[in-house]
Parts: sequence; C-alpha cells; structure tokens
Amino acid sequence: MVLDALIKIKNEIDPTLTFRRSCREGICGSCAMNIDGCNGLACLTKIPEAGSASTVTPLPHMFVIKDLVVDMTNFYNQYKSIEPWLKRKSPPPVKGKEIPQSKKDRAKLDGMYECILCACCSTSCPSYWWNPESYLGPAALLHANRWIMDSRDEYQGERLDAINDEFKLYRCHTILNCARACPKGLNPGQKIQNIKRLEASSH
Repeated sequence: MVLDALIKIKNEIDPTLTFRRSCREGICGSCAMNIDGCNGLACLTKIPEAGSASTVTPLPHMFVIKDLVVDMTNFYNQYKSIEPWLKRKSPPPVKGKEIPQSKKDRAKLDGMYECILCACCSTSCPSYWWNPESYLGPAALLHANRWIMDSRDEYQGERLDAINDEFKLYRCHTILNCARACPKGLNPGQKIQNIKRLEASSH
C-alpha cells in the first residue's frame, strides 16, 4: 500500500518526512491524502505497477502544517457544530437503562455511522474549497443527517433549524465528488439531499 512506501521512505531515506497514520486498517482515517489526484487513505490505496511514478500530496485546499499533514481544526469545529451526540427532552423509558430502538429504525443509520471523519469527501468538494468557513461540508452534514434520522433523538426540528442556512447547507450542488472520494463507500451527497427534503417539508 502507499502507506508502506511512505513508511519505508521515512525509515530508510528521509526521516523528516511527516504524515499521519495509525491503524493501517482503514478505520482511523488518519492517513487521508491525495494520491495521484484522488483523495483516499494511504493504507487502503495500492501502489501502482512497479516502475510507474506516483504523486502524493496533502488533502487539497487545506492549510498544510508540514509535508502531508494538514490543519484539521476547521473541519473538526464544523463537525462539533452539528452537536453529534444524542439529545433528549424526556428521560429514558427505564431510568438508568438504554433507549430501545427497533431494527427498522436502526437500519436508517446505515451509510452514515460508518464515517471515519477522514475529510476525503469535504476536501474533494468544490463548494467546500470556496466556502470552507461557512459551508459545513459533506462530512459534517452526513453526521447531521445521522442524528436527525436517529429515532432516539428528540431534537430533529432544532437540528434542522440550526443548519437551515444559505451557506451551511445549501452550498451543496450535488456534484457528488464526495461519494467518489469516500474510502468507506458512503454517499454524503445523498444524505444532504435527504436533509434538504426534510427542510422543505418542515417549513
């Protein structure tokens, strides 16, 4: 994998080479970078045929800290802004116990909870490139939809109101670069469309 090549370069050629990595299993999202023009995880991206050169660059349109390490502060702040945790107005049915959820309702979260916040989708999105401070981006909006669709959450209306904004939500033009870039095979664009439908039906 590309990550193996980077580790070999760091160990044997240039110890100053800097990049993030952790699990090597496509779970942590640390090694997200642009490889031959496509965003992806270095640990899941195979090295091309022997003899052919590869170009590895940091995630596009992000402030670079050093080499392949980009500043994720704004990305994480946007994720935090959608309040990615369960919010309730009423106590659990049984005090101190979990809140039950049917299999049908649990299935509604498929295609969202698997997101590893690697930022491959957001940094492949032209709308995010031009409006990184105001547009929440595919990853944050995917997670916003995940909590909006959670049957145990009781703040759906408030969550919809919080992102019903010309820039936060409606900068998405359904180009779907996000779906092509996602290493987990998710479709953030589709989930953003679901939010827009819910916004239209709630106002």
